[in-house]
Amino acid sequence: MQTSTFESVTQITLINLISGYQKSISPKKGFACPHRLLHGGESCSDYVKNILTEQSLVSALESSIQRFRNCALASKTLTSAHTNAGFRCIVLPCCFPL
Repeated sequence: MQTSTFESVTQITLINLISGYQKSISPKKGFACPHRLLHGGESCSDYVKNILTEQSLVSALESSIQRFRNCALASKTLTSAHTNAGFRCIVLPCCFPL
């Protein structure tokens, strides 16, 4: 697959920004990725970093949006499960409010 220089630079920049987020912000935010908590596997940030290396930029962005929507659903599922079990817990999706 042929990619433009702009696309390649954009993907590398996004990967570096996500890596910075994972190193500096994520450990301090106080919650984990609901999708990873519910389903196992990789967090949304790891998922997006990986697809940015495997797909075109447009395809990676589309996949990211769907993943964030799925993470929001996982958040609702986890919050509902905690509430039904008698816990008072707020589970936040990785991306607001897709």
